[in-house]
Amino acid sequence: MQQRPFGVVLSFLVVTAACGDGGSEEATPSPAPTTTVARSTTSALTTTNQPTTTVAESTTGPLAGMGELELIEDRFGWAEGPQWMPDMGVLLFTDSSGTIYQVDADDEISVFRQPSDGANGLALDPEGRLIAAEKTRRRVTRTESDGTVAPIAEQFEGVPLNEPNDIAVRSDGTIYFTDPYYGESSRDLDFHGVFRIASDGALTAERRGALTEQPNGIALSPDETLLYVANQADNLVWVFDVAADGSLSEARTFVTIEDSPDGMAVDHAGNLFVASFGGVEVFAPDGTRWGVIPVPSTNCAFGGADGRTLYITQPERLYRVTLENPGPY
Repeated sequence: MQQRPFGVVLSFLVVTAACGDGGSEEATPSPAPTTTVARSTTSALTTTNQPTTTVAESTTGPLAGMGELELIEDRFGWAEGPQWMPDMGVLLFTDSSGTIYQVDADDEISVFRQPSDGANGLALDPEGRLIAAEKTRRRVTRTESDGTVAPIAEQFEGVPLNEPNDIAVRSDGTIYFTDPYYGESSRDLDFHGVFRIASDGALTAERRGALTEQPNGIALSPDETLLYVANQADNLVWVFDVAADGSLSEARTFVTIEDSPDGMAVDHAGNLFVASFGGVEVFAPDGTRWGVIPVPSTNCAFGGADGRTLYITQPERLYRVTLENPGPY
C-alpha cells in the first residue's frame, strides 16, 4: 500500500461492539537463511512512543473473548503481507527493506528471502507454494518447492502490470490480485485493475478501474462465492460475486471504512477483518459492523496451529491477538 506517516495515538482509540438493533456501543480500551533480527523484550503493546494499550473485550460477535494485543517486534520499515505457513509452522511477512521475514514459534525472526523484489501481499496456492505480489518487478510470482521464484503474471495484453499489491487464491488454484499504482515504478496500463489468473495461466482483467481508484487488499469468503476488494482511494470495500469459472460480477459497495482500507482477512464464519489507518475494522457477512481492534494497520492474516491467532502488521510493527473464531490460512 502507499506509505505515509501513521500519526495516531492508540490510547485515544476505542473498541465498538455492534448491538442487536444495528446500533453500537463503545468501550474504552483499558529454505531460509538464518540472519537474525533482534527481538523486542516486551510482549505487550509497549514501545517508546506508544502507551500501553489493553484491548477491551467486545460483548458479541467475533471480538467477544478477544485476548490482549501483543507486540512481537517494532523495528521494520513498512511491514505488510502476513501469511501463515502451516507446513512449516511459521509466519512470513514482507517489509519495504526488500525482505520477506520468517517468524518462528519462539518469535525468532530471520530472513526468508532477500531481495524480495518489492514483495507486498503473500498467499498460498493449493499445493502450499508461496504466491507473492512484487511491486518493484511489477509481477506475481510463485516460489517452487526447490526455492525457484517463477513469474506467473508480468504483462496484460503485452503491457507491463502496474504494481501488484495483494493476492487471494481459490481452492482450485485460481489467483486474484489487485494492481494499483502508487508511484513506485512506471505505469503503462491505462487502468487500475483487479485480475484473475486461471489454473491454466490465462490472465483476465476482471475490473478495469479508473486511475483514481486504488484497489488494494483482497480476500475470498469461506465458501468462495464472494470476493472482497478494498478501494483505498474511496475508503470502501467492494464485493464481487464469484462464478463457478472464477469470473467476477460487477462490483458493489459492501462497507465504508474510516480511513484507508488495506489488507483483509476472513474468519471461518465469514466475518471480514479490514486493516486500516483507523484500526482493524470487523464486519459480519451482512455488513454489520462488529467493532474495531484499535491498532492502525496495513494488513492482517489468521495463523497459528488452531487458526485463532490474528497477525497484524503496522509499518514498523508486527502484532498478534487471539480470537475465539479461527480463520483460514
